[in-house]
Amino acid sequence: KMSWFWLYLPLHLLMVTCLCQSIKAPTTSSQESFKTNLFNFYHSLILADGKETTIHLLKDIPKRYYFALEEGRVLAPFSITVTPCDVPIEWSILVYKSPPGKATPGDHDTQEVSKSQKASSIVSTIFNYKGNSVETYMGMSSHSALYLLEFLSTERDTHITVYLTTDTTSGHLYPELPADPRIDVIGIGHTTVTLTWKHSPSVLQHRESIQYCLLVNEKHNYKSLCAAETAIRSSGMKLPPTLALSLSPYLLEPQQVMILSNSELSIINKVSSGEVRQVCMGTKNTYTVPSLSPSTQYYFDVFIVNLLTNASVAYTGTFARTLEEPEPKVTEMKDGKVIHVVLDGKKQKFYSLQYQAKHKKILFTFQLCRGQIQVHITRNGKTVASENLSGLRYFSLKGKLLDTYLVQLRSTEEFNSSVKVQASPHYHKPLFPLLPESLKIKSFSKLRTCRSVTVAWLGTQEESKYCVYRKRIEEDQIWRELQSADRCSGPESRHKSEKVLCKYFYDLNLQRAVTTETIKGLEAGTLYLFDVYLFGPSGIPVRYHSKVVKTRKKC
Repeated sequence: KMSWFWLYLPLHLLMVTCLCQSIKAPTTSSQESFKTNLFNFYHSLILADGKETTIHLLKDIPKRYYFALEEGRVLAPFSITVTPCDVPIEWSILVYKSPPGKATPGDHDTQEVSKSQKASSIVSTIFNYKGNSVETYMGMSSHSALYLLEFLSTERDTHITVYLTTDTTSGHLYPELPADPRIDVIGIGHTTVTLTWKHSPSVLQHRESIQYCLLVNEKHNYKSLCAAETAIRSSGMKLPPTLALSLSPYLLEPQQVMILSNSELSIINKVSSGEVRQVCMGTKNTYTVPSLSPSTQYYFDVFIVNLLTNASVAYTGTFARTLEEPEPKVTEMKDGKVIHVVLDGKKQKFYSLQYQAKHKKILFTFQLCRGQIQVHITRNGKTVASENLSGLRYFSLKGKLLDTYLVQLRSTEEFNSSVKVQASPHYHKPLFPLLPESLKIKSFSKLRTCRSVTVAWLGTQEESKYCVYRKRIEEDQIWRELQSADRCSGPESRHKSEKVLCKYFYDLNLQRAVTTETIKGLEAGTLYLFDVYLFGPSGIPVRYHSKVVKTRKKC
């Protein structure tokens, strides 16, 4: 420890000596006393004037900074703003002043005053605070005074920001809060909360360089922007430096989602304690927060951010609980009746169907028409089936008479999906025909010509009717035709000119239950979309997966 002390002592003595030279002491004796007190600052650092300083604190280890006026300035106002970025801290301001009066050589009483008495006569604590709020101290500085700031964290390692300024003429680093800094909740819905707040005087004066940023989370309010960022980082994430600088997509982490809409920037962070959402909305002082979860308490903090200096101040945070989601409407199902359901892909909500069993064995049939869906079936409140569907699917369930089945359907795509659903007893006439192992249509490349295409598909052991349709398409239509095809629609939706033929066939040996068809009269070098429809006893068709084939350009 002693070797460390002597290593760094000359540097601090040099700093103190330079500082002494810039301060005029009234007498020789008082100057010597002042130098003695300045020597005590060898373990301190100089606090920059007019600049925000980030200070890292280790638990239970105090950190000290000092500042003094430049030569020639007698009295001047100054302010110090301290922003804790995590846990509560303790901080205080001490002032070292030259002793008043003048010591004379013949005055033995004055000469016999002890050093400790001298020290107590020129050192005083003018401010101290403990907590995690942003605090500002304003005072008047004397040219013969030196100020010491001491910071201490007793909970854990942390960091703070400190801003000192002695220049009150060139504006403020921090934006100003209005006289009433509260955030008002003016509307609450199931998934939205509408907020408003008073305009900051800084917005009215410097509209181009000031903006409002909103932080939404499910944990608690934050008293400063750096406290919010520290909390999110502690959840295992990295954040952009501030909300104001989050405008660049390359700063985003994998756990973040950025949404830019109507000149508003939203950044959504997925953290263990829930979703943390950041929105910067320019100078608008009313905002509706969308896409919230029903029956959930959220905390809202608004920060005014100076885009030029990156400094910010916080309004008084508020909280609100979204309304409970209304019970979804339940559609009753009847034996054998087919229900066609269209599911909204954007809202991702469940559509509910209810069926009361009149028989012990129940068959649920799902024919997916468009998109993909998730199906969830419960019997008397207990899950009996749950999976994602992408085609035709049967669920055969056995229970008791009067059991209540609840079927919940949801689109898993961003666009709308649709499905046909039927509930019936097992002995009921089947809704759909017996299906082959695969609904794919195969084309034979070697059998393609400029005027014809040969296709094949699987059949079943049950005699059924198959109808083939063709449609001429362009290259840029392929994706749309395949994605938007309604697999529940039958040939009635097709133009008569698209029909090629209809035929009946079956084979008791499934290995031989396959048929081929050569479709003639086509144009060379042209794309065609081919569809096959299978009709069963009920007359409801099942559409095979569409096949796109291009005829040869030269033969």
